[in-house]
Amino acid sequence: MTTGCGSSSDEHPHSGPRVVAASSWEAAFAKAAGASDVTVIVPASIKHAPDYDPKPSDLAEVAHADYVLYAQFEGFAGKIKDAAGSHAKLVEVNLDNAKDTMESEVRRLGDTFGTRPAADAWITGFETEYSRLSGDIKAAWQGGQPPKVVQQTFLDFAAQMSGAQVLGTYGPAPVTPGQVADLSAKNPQFVFDNEQMSTGPVLPGSAAKQIALTNYPSQDQDLLSVYRDTATKITAALRG
Repeated sequence: MTTGCGSSSDEHPHSGPRVVAASSWEAAFAKAAGASDVTVIVPASIKHAPDYDPKPSDLAEVAHADYVLYAQFEGFAGKIKDAAGSHAKLVEVNLDNAKDTMESEVRRLGDTFGTRPAADAWITGFETEYSRLSGDIKAAWQGGQPPKVVQQTFLDFAAQMSGAQVLGTYGPAPVTPGQVADLSAKNPQFVFDNEQMSTGPVLPGSAAKQIALTNYPSQDQDLLSVYRDTATKITAALRG
């Protein structure tokens, strides 16, 4: 389990609200919003967090929380709700990295935690970095034209940041032979694949280059790292 700077024991002082996050994705939103005492239930080694089955020790952490953050699509959300202590506030988070949606959620969490100034400061820095990253990708466009892509359904933010022309989407269900044929016929240059939900080559036999992208941080709980990693991978593919 990954813990923030605070302790799960009431015997130790902590600064700011004590937050328990279902996964590193919620934790990243919480930290962007200004929370510093954050505990994560799903270990970083788990590739697909929604499939995780919490242990009793994981759920025990929830009882010490001021706020418990979860997403509705996580299979263990019900267990988290049942384990929450009487004083813990359950907060459902819209885990969407699209720029406007993410910023709205960070501000909302800042208001919830009483850390809105920190949330606003983070967003100011994020917008500067986002603009730089988006500019780097667009500077690498081949022939000055936006890349033509097929993307996994949860990677809208990557297409948005890169300015890509989305020819089609797939997932989260496995791609069928019919979808492979239809998407390949569109002649995409790239496939934006979700590495947390990857099932291997999406368009086998196609000339499209597949790029494995992430939509949440695995170790550092830094939401900005997702955008930096995405920009780095797409820029390298465009230049390669």
